[in-house]
Amino acid sequence: MIDVVIIGNGEFPRKDYPRYLIKNADIIVCCDRGAEKFIRASKAVFGEKRLPDFVVGDMDSLSASLQKQLDDRIIHISEQDDNDQTKAFRFVMERFKDIGSIRILGATGLREDHTIGNLSLLMEYARTFDLSGIEVESVSDYSTAFAITDSCDLHIGEGRRFSLFTPDNTLKIKSRGLFWPLDNVVFDNWWKATLNVATEDIVSLEFSHPSIALIILD
Repeated sequence: MIDVVIIGNGEFPRKDYPRYLIKNADIIVCCDRGAEKFIRASKAVFGEKRLPDFVVGDMDSLSASLQKQLDDRIIHISEQDDNDQTKAFRFVMERFKDIGSIRILGATGLREDHTIGNLSLLMEYARTFDLSGIEVESVSDYSTAFAITDSCDLHIGEGRRFSLFTPDNTLKIKSRGLFWPLDNVVFDNWWKATLNVATEDIVSLEFSHPSIALIILD
């Protein structure tokens, strides 16, 4: 099984865990200008300068000199229906088999609109791709985010901070293992199930019907 890291043009991680994910990835795919940040930070991460394995996007923000240097690694996708993170994700899903994990870094920070959009896309990927057996997360210095599509048990650890978002205001969720149960929450605004805390090692969520939701943990 291969572990893939996708690096965006947001805030490049400084903490040990996300940098550990980069260092131990089998494949590193950068989104357009995210390649510049990766190359600049690569010596601190690897002990030597490294180039990404692939750079995916419309190439509207990557410098001409770096495009020339990375010419044999660039996957130029000019369509504008999807952002570069989605283009990179689709490329990975179509190009590689036996994927164990896809971790997305540099997807958040710097711009709130990009942060919200990129995190919400995790729900779209869970809805539109066959992700069976693939761990998909967006990881930063501050949080780990992932999507769920139905009832599940989450082994997250007692005391961990927990937030849930869903665009489905018809969804009802019964919960066990949270300080503030979700049983009576109406999901008609983003804040409704945020800033919670796990009171048990396992948080159980029971959906009223299959849907999509985003989990963010500290």
